[in-house]
Amino acid sequence: MHESAWIEAIVLIFVLAGALLTLLSSLGIVRFSDVYTRSHAAAKSSTLGILFILLGTFLHFLLKHEEVSIRLLLGIIFIFLTAPVAAQLISRSAYR
Repeated sequence: MHESAWIEAIVLIFVLAGALLTLLSSLGIVRFSDVYTRSHAAAKSSTLGILFILLGTFLHFLLKHEEVSIRLLLGIIFIFLTAPVAAQLISRSAYR
């Protein structure tokens, strides 16, 4: 395999894993019965799914085009920091 094919395979794995986790998250939101389990499904799976998709995109630009995308790095950091906080606030407001 060429180096380009390896890069595309790695990016494809990250993007497909992210899409699968996001799909599982949406199924968890629909299927679970109460607010807390839905919040858990939304916070954990979708955050990890979005991070995988953004990481795959970041690796594509880094390895294929040799560019570092600051926007993607900021998006990864922003999602990583804000999604768990939002889920905790939603769960706390549901408890009250």
